[in-house]
Amino acid sequence: MDVGVVSRSFPQLSNQETAMLLSEKGFKWTELCFSQTDSNYWVYNGRSDMKSLTDEESIQIVETYRNKGVEVSSIGVFTNLLERDEKEAEENLAYFERLIEIASINHVPYVSTECGFIPGKRGVNADTYESDFQRIVENVKRLSKKAEKYNVSIAIEPCVLDIIPSAKRMVDFIDQVGSNRVKVLLDPANLIANNSEEDMFAYLSPHIAYFHGKDRKVNDTYGRAIGDGDINWPLFLHLYHKYTEDVPFIMEYVNIDNFCDIRDRVVRFDEMASFQYK
Repeated sequence: MDVGVVSRSFPQLSNQETAMLLSEKGFKWTELCFSQTDSNYWVYNGRSDMKSLTDEESIQIVETYRNKGVEVSSIGVFTNLLERDEKEAEENLAYFERLIEIASINHVPYVSTECGFIPGKRGVNADTYESDFQRIVENVKRLSKKAEKYNVSIAIEPCVLDIIPSAKRMVDFIDQVGSNRVKVLLDPANLIANNSEEDMFAYLSPHIAYFHGKDRKVNDTYGRAIGDGDINWPLFLHLYHKYTEDVPFIMEYVNIDNFCDIRDRVVRFDEMASFQYK
C-alpha cells in the first residue's frame, strides 16, 4: 500500500531535504504546509504574512517534491473559519484565498483545513452553535466560489472536537454549502468517538479527497500514531480498498525518528486486512 506523510512532520528540514528524505524512504504523497526551514509560513488555526511567498517561489517549492517523485496532494491551510472578529475573519479568508491561488498555479487539486476554533471555546457550545455553524457555512460558500474560479477543491477535516463533529454532520454541511468544490479530508482518529469505521465510509466515501493517517483512543483529546489508539486498522484499510482505492493516505503525528516505523505498521495492518476480509 502506498503511504504519504505531511511535510510539517519535518520542521527541522528544508523543502529539498524533506523531498529527498520522502523519496529515499519510498513515500508517495505529501500534504504541503509551507512549514519547512526555507518556507516557514504555516500557523495552526491562524495565518501568517504571505507577501514574501511569490508565485515563482511556490512553483519552485512544489517542483522540488515532484522532481523527487513525491506528489503534492494538497496545500494545508488550517486557519480559523469560525473567527468572530470581523477584521480578523477577513484576513483569515484572504490568507485562505491566497493559498487557493497558489494551489491553482501549481496544479495542486486540494487546499485543506479544519473548521477552526476560538481558543478556550473549542467544540459545540449550545449558546453559540447555530451562529457558529452558519458562520462557517457562509465562509465556505465564499471560499468555494474562489475555488471554482481557480479549479481547486477545499478539503475540510471534520472532528469530534469541532463544530462539524461527525460524518453525518459533515454530509449535511456539504449539502448546505451546495458546492461540489467542498470535499472531505477524512481523519478516522477525529471521528472514531462518534462514528464506526463503517459509518465513516458509508457517509463520506463519495466526498473524500484524501486521508490523514493517525489514531486516537476514544476518550482522548489528542491523536496518537497509527496503532496506538482504538481504530480497527485492518477493517479501516479493507474499507479503504473497497471504496477509495488509490486515494492519498497521508500520515501525521509522526516525526523524523519514527515515520518509517509507523509506515511499516500501516503496511502490516494492510496485510492483515487482506487475510481477515476476503
